[in-house]
Amino acid sequence: MANPQRATATGIHEAFPYLRLRRAAEAIEFYKRAFGAEELFRLTEPSGRIGHAELKLGPYTLMLSDEFPEYGIGGPETIGGTSFQMHLHVDNADTAIARAVEAGATIVNKPADHFYGERSGRIRDPFGHEWSIGHEIEKVAPAEVQRRYDVMFK
Repeated sequence: MANPQRATATGIHEAFPYLRLRRAAEAIEFYKRAFGAEELFRLTEPSGRIGHAELKLGPYTLMLSDEFPEYGIGGPETIGGTSFQMHLHVDNADTAIARAVEAGATIVNKPADHFYGERSGRIRDPFGHEWSIGHEIEKVAPAEVQRRYDVMFK
């Protein structure tokens, strides 16, 4: 019998977030300080521009590069914002958010307890990307989350 985790119509085995940003080398150092990231490798042009880098965030890989305007690749500072948000599930949201702020992030939403059973907050890194950082405070079944969500709109 086929492995159900591998038996997808598209054959997807993994997904990697890929950030595009200005000052990729500075971003790598920020992610190390803010999130404890470990740099796996980077490809650097003679000019110093980073064409590709990979960081380890816990068991996951985050990929990033500098902007390449000649190919239409810009980061949040260039395009005027981002519609993308990363969520980090951590041991303690308050501690993780404080560490990110100490490293240079700004708070978008302070940590708070939420109806879906998580304590979380949101930060913006110095390069324009937003990160939701949270930890579980209560196991909540999907039907109960929906019920609580519905109550918010009454």
